[in-house]
Amino acid sequence: MKTIFIKPNDAERKWFLIDAEGKALGRVAAKAAAILRGKEKAIFAPHHELGDYLVLVNADKAAVSGRKYEKKLYHHHTGFPGGLKTQTYRKLLERHPTAPMEAAIRGMLPKGPLGRKIFGNVKIYAGGEHPHAAQNPEKIDV
Repeated sequence: MKTIFIKPNDAERKWFLIDAEGKALGRVAAKAAAILRGKEKAIFAPHHELGDYLVLVNADKAAVSGRKYEKKLYHHHTGFPGGLKTQTYRKLLERHPTAPMEAAIRGMLPKGPLGRKIFGNVKIYAGGEHPHAAQNPEKIDV
């Protein structure tokens, strides 16, 4: 039997909506990564971008368990010697409300050009409003 490959331009793409309010950060990110990659489709191929588009609202209201609110750390490096900067989940949420969700989803996608391209298909918003009503996103429960 011959393997059928679909070209990324010919793939049928849908728009989905996830409301992260009160849901576990990691569970929402895992579901989002699976939708973005297209793993829930029968035509999945790991080297193609065949996934769907995703709108994620209320990213700042995702739940974290235990003491992660104060203990979970996010690191980034400035590029200069001794330039490692560290912030807690709470501080990062105050400065950039969508950054923890972006980091969680980005970490679950492939590294390299394909992962960067796939990450462009997710739109993350801190509040409940989004400008993608024209695409009629289908609501998904996590």
